[in-house]
Amino acid sequence: MEIGTKLKEARVAQDLSLESVQETTKIQKRYLVAIEEGNFQILPGKFYARAFIKEYATAVGLDPGELLDEYQDEVPKTEEENTEQYTRIQRSRRDTNSSRGPAIFSFFPTIIVIILIIGIIFAAYYFYSKSSSGDTSEPVDTNDDNEIIYNPGENENQDNQKPDDGADNADGTDSASKDENQTDATKEEENPEKTEPTLELVEEGSGPSPESTFDLNNAGDEVIIKLESDSNSYLGLTNGEEKEYYAGPFTADDSPKEIDVSGDERIYFNVGSAPGLQITIDGVELKYPVDPAEKVHQKIWININQEQ
Repeated sequence: MEIGTKLKEARVAQDLSLESVQETTKIQKRYLVAIEEGNFQILPGKFYARAFIKEYATAVGLDPGELLDEYQDEVPKTEEENTEQYTRIQRSRRDTNSSRGPAIFSFFPTIIVIILIIGIIFAAYYFYSKSSSGDTSEPVDTNDDNEIIYNPGENENQDNQKPDDGADNADGTDSASKDENQTDATKEEENPEKTEPTLELVEEGSGPSPESTFDLNNAGDEVIIKLESDSNSYLGLTNGEEKEYYAGPFTADDSPKEIDVSGDERIYFNVGSAPGLQITIDGVELKYPVDPAEKVHQKIWININQEQ
């Protein structure tokens, strides 16, 4: 017995029409008929075939996992498609990394110059402070040999006099404030501001179901995907290998939804209706590379590059 025939028999046994199954699964009637007849080639893609069969089986009371295992030879597989795309992504990543290499090395001369300038400033400040402290003595008046001056309180005042901790330097600046400002400047050099994450288009797809590639640069340790919809759409979300985050219809009732993909090097979106689904990754909104009004079905790969 074929998988489509078993699904049809289960539907008929429960006295369900194609229209009622369409209403439950949000799958168009012509795709339901194609599944029952085994015409998987007219479905939007291989990924859709497995997803639609799971939804159909659930609607008619069958176990989707057992059904797919029993008829695994009939259901279209997506391994070849994923392998080919993985090779293309790895090649794009190598090209991107190779182009970044010279740019990184070009920063070393600048860093060395900055370190030298800071060292010169510290040395100049040290010698200037030292020379200033040696010139603070006041001239001593020369007394006439025949003149005797007696000041009984002079020695006592000199013994009780204490240096001022906040004494100014010869240039009129407070030494404590100057040290503090210098320390703050050094901290700013050592702790630059964190670079915000960005989405960069690597390859724009084409055809009836365009497949595009993005690089998520400067990604944080925690990468969160936020999904929002104001209408009905279909979404398949995986890490390109064995991990499946979402598969099925996505409506306004499901919004908003957040999915944590931290630790994955890449993720794959299969969007059935692009105009009805807004995607935000690590706080950056994803702009569809192809006009969603013209190509509603789009596939998108995201390479996740952590902050350097």
